[in-house]
Amino acid sequence: MEALGIDPEKVLDQVNTFRKSDFFVRLNRPCTLGDGVKTIDPEDAPGFIALHEKASRDSRFMKFVPASGAATRMFQSLLQIYYLPQYLERDELERRVSQEVAIACDFVRFIEELHQFAFFDDLREILAGDGFELEEVVQTGQYRLLLDYLLTDSGLGYGFLPKALLKFHAYPEENRTAFEEQLAESMYFLGNKSCKLHFTVPEESQNRFRAHMEAVCENYRQRFGMEFDVCFSSQKPSTNTIAVNLEGVPFRDRFGRLHFRPAGHGALLENLNDLSADLIYIKNVDNVVPDRLKESVCRWKRILGGYLLSVERQIHSLVRRMKAMEGQAVREAAAFINRELLVPLPVGFDMWPEEKRRLLLLDSLDRPIRVCGVVPNSGEPGGAPFWVENENGSISIQIVEKAQVDMDSPEQRQIWKSSTHFNPVDIVCCVRDSEGEAFDLRNYVDPRAVIITRKSKDGQDIQALELPGLWNGSMAHWVSIFVEVPPETFNPVKSVYDLLRPEHQPEGTHRRRSVSSA
Repeated sequence: MEALGIDPEKVLDQVNTFRKSDFFVRLNRPCTLGDGVKTIDPEDAPGFIALHEKASRDSRFMKFVPASGAATRMFQSLLQIYYLPQYLERDELERRVSQEVAIACDFVRFIEELHQFAFFDDLREILAGDGFELEEVVQTGQYRLLLDYLLTDSGLGYGFLPKALLKFHAYPEENRTAFEEQLAESMYFLGNKSCKLHFTVPEESQNRFRAHMEAVCENYRQRFGMEFDVCFSSQKPSTNTIAVNLEGVPFRDRFGRLHFRPAGHGALLENLNDLSADLIYIKNVDNVVPDRLKESVCRWKRILGGYLLSVERQIHSLVRRMKAMEGQAVREAAAFINRELLVPLPVGFDMWPEEKRRLLLLDSLDRPIRVCGVVPNSGEPGGAPFWVENENGSISIQIVEKAQVDMDSPEQRQIWKSSTHFNPVDIVCCVRDSEGEAFDLRNYVDPRAVIITRKSKDGQDIQALELPGLWNGSMAHWVSIFVEVPPETFNPVKSVYDLLRPEHQPEGTHRRRSVSSA
């Protein structure tokens, strides 16, 4: 614990958390249009864009991109094939079709459309460096060799590289990684001459990211005259959480050491809190599109950013006026909470003494602010916006993950299934108070919003603890507003096959002739 910088008191709290019987949130109802989810009036959009443009010129915005995740899940089906015990050639694949139908069909598609991937050229080049021709490797069915050069350190290492460093999109002049696309996208909305970005990356990959960043930024500087202020951080070891066995006893590995594990993206709240930032966009590293689709995506980013600025201005004015004991501000703040935040005030609130009302309204508004874009639900896995019942009997809007819901309850399961919107992690935040001082974001976490998962270590089943998610429980006590955005703003890449979707392909038909023989 000392070596990791972990407070033993926190470890004891974590052990006690494992022993609690109920971690589930209590859903009241889904957030729907007009009831937790707002829409932007088209007539208001130009005004919000203008607000955004001014703040952009003043360099108030930064983009925060969690980019620590490896591509292992993205290549899961290919890794399953690669690690089959037999030497896999065409005949072996066909023999296993009856056993592994889905995986085999995916693989056949992968081979047939290999030429469509932006990493095709790199794969061909690295094979050629060792005397192999990619076309011959494919046509003669040397599939294991192909996967060896794609997935492992024998070649590109795509099975285990950070997802951000994988080639996502092909262009006539270059093929871009997800990291590059995040930089390219930022030119559309972060600043006129300089863009500020922060990536959280694996500690062991920081040098690789820095080298890639320097090459990319120099290229864009020469081509577009754009400067980039890019910084990196890694998840702090002090945020790791202890693992326990199935009886809730701290687990020790085969060397007798306590076992600590990374605690999920909720641990990145520490990284977010360390930023010297004003207004921050948060976006997943894999939710990027080619240049031909960026204008629509970034237009909505500008709208969300401008709307946040409008809300920030109103909230900060109300907070300052209420702190100055202005009576009219109390009435205006109550109306603002009902109108803009869609949050009901306590029963009988109008009859409370003014000082009691003022203190409650100050407490409700003097917090970090986030505007979250949500898209109509299309069955994508992940969190969704709900009205959640709090311990004190009040309700609030929250982003909730499926793992936080008691699916054994027919009522809770039905509420979950009735959700109308999905959280694509398209968020813009204000992290400074009405006096310009940074909030300590750690004070606005719901510590109960943890997730317990089942893992394996040294051949034994263990329980692992994930901290409240960065955009879930870690922001539970922020001022939160959900705004509907168009589905085309959400284009994640969770599987390698997602890169074959039209929105990730070059405009027009196939870039190259297929190298496989149907």
